[in-house]
Amino acid sequence: MSAEPTVHLNGEWLPLSQARVPVLDRGFIFGDGVYEVIPVYGRRPFRLPQHLARLARSLEAIRLEPPLDAPGWTALIDELLARNPGGDRSVYLQVTRGPASRDHAFPRAPAPTVFAMVSPLNPPDPALLEEGAAAVVLEDIRWSRCDIKSVNLLANILLRQQAVERGALEAILVRDGQVTEGAASNVFIVRDGEIRTPPTSRFMLPGITRDLVLELARAHGLPCREAPVSEAELRGADEIWITSSTREVLPVTRLDGRPVGGGPGPVWRRIMPLYQEYKRNLREAAEA
Repeated sequence: MSAEPTVHLNGEWLPLSQARVPVLDRGFIFGDGVYEVIPVYGRRPFRLPQHLARLARSLEAIRLEPPLDAPGWTALIDELLARNPGGDRSVYLQVTRGPASRDHAFPRAPAPTVFAMVSPLNPPDPALLEEGAAAVVLEDIRWSRCDIKSVNLLANILLRQQAVERGALEAILVRDGQVTEGAASNVFIVRDGEIRTPPTSRFMLPGITRDLVLELARAHGLPCREAPVSEAELRGADEIWITSSTREVLPVTRLDGRPVGGGPGPVWRRIMPLYQEYKRNLREAAEA
């Protein structure tokens, strides 16, 4: 991919450095918009229908008419990838309510801002896969509609920064004694060989990678379920994982400075090859 990627902005294709939006865009003023991040392996977007369905749900939740339907988004992404050739990549889509006078109420006739770009997608650090990551437990201070993939991520940023300042990669969030998710990930635990992840709710984003991990586990006979996870169960887990489109399935081996399971656990070591096989199949399908 070239040093100056080509991006899409409101129907135009232009170099990233030339992309501009008005200062009164509601995404800039209010964080009034949603986004989606889609990994691409070879030339195949990862679970594109599921990502586009989640984008549509987010738009519906903020009462913004979709600027494109699923075929339209697919065509835009295909063109974006063609204009930015390369290996594994990450597509970023963002839709805001567009420019308007600064007023909390919706504008009468919004003109949504549609932005799309592509970035290199690097595999997880081998050292993290070998040794695992550190995480901290923090109170979930975010709002009550975390199922919307909103561009307004200030609370997530503050939580993640606390984790970084404590020498950790991620913050695992707890609300009323129950695990919700990470600041930028979903959370799994393993207890007595069973994989468990909190059920979807308004307090967490339904992760595309999370859903694939559940599918892979069920398809290969690994005990798993969606069920509440208390903070005590998190701290007593045999294994902890965090999942996201960019982190894939990452083992957490230190929680608040204490070891978790003595290293990446045996159930994670079964899931990770299955996930990598899924990615390989995507690449092979793209090359066929």
